[in-house]
Amino acid sequence: MDEILRKVNSIALMERFNNKKILLSFLIAIPFFFGGFIPNETMMPAFRMKKIVLDAGHGGSDPGNIGSKVREKDINLAVTLLVGKYIKENMPDVEVIYTRDDDSFPTLKQRPNIANVNKADLFVSIHSNSAPNKSAYGTETFVMGTKYFEANFDIVKRENSVIFLEENYEEEYEGFDPTSPESYMIFNLTQKAFIGNSISLADQIETQFRDRVGRKSRGVKQGPFYVLWTPSMPSVLVELGFLSNSEEEKFLMSQAGKEYMASAIYRSIKDYKEQIEGN
Repeated sequence: MDEILRKVNSIALMERFNNKKILLSFLIAIPFFFGGFIPNETMMPAFRMKKIVLDAGHGGSDPGNIGSKVREKDINLAVTLLVGKYIKENMPDVEVIYTRDDDSFPTLKQRPNIANVNKADLFVSIHSNSAPNKSAYGTETFVMGTKYFEANFDIVKRENSVIFLEENYEEEYEGFDPTSPESYMIFNLTQKAFIGNSISLADQIETQFRDRVGRKSRGVKQGPFYVLWTPSMPSVLVELGFLSNSEEEKFLMSQAGKEYMASAIYRSIKDYKEQIEGN
């Protein structure tokens, strides 16, 4: 009887040992058979900037700022189309989407919504400035924010006031009054997740304007512009110069001036793309 029990126990121990060997072998084999399916940093898909929405400010019934010889909407469209042309020619992996490519009038709400619906990676709105002081000149690029709000309120109010040209704007914008400082309390930093990338692009744009085109840069600024409030991606608003300044108006009206400014914006986007894809 004792001999039989010893044999039974011996067989049981052997089976347990074999089972452990099988389990150990299986665990060792997992990385070889399934290593391609185990996520790790080296296997994460690299970010690629695939879509850019270019927004030519104003248009149609909204001329924007008016210089002595030119309307803002025309300068904005010409430069925007050139930026898109340069991107298509030199960055074939990037799709360009326009909020308008003619003299039409997309609403302020429609412009960023085009970027959101198309799941764009970047939103760039292009404008031309104006000021009561005819000697004011230079470029500036805005990102979403309320810093130095009072100093930038005039330009913010002017750009946002285009909603008064839209039908049913009271209902469409839920009582938002672009001329009232109190209304801007709703402009919290919903762009907070993208502010770093937005500032990076804005800084590159101003650097290109200053160093390559020789324009006076007034710097990167913050402003609660409606078109920068709702995009779900890094976004900037570019002011090409002051149409109220006769010399800047003349420069922006010239074909060379438009090409220089468009090339600077294109180069900035290209450098920005290389930077974020590298990171």
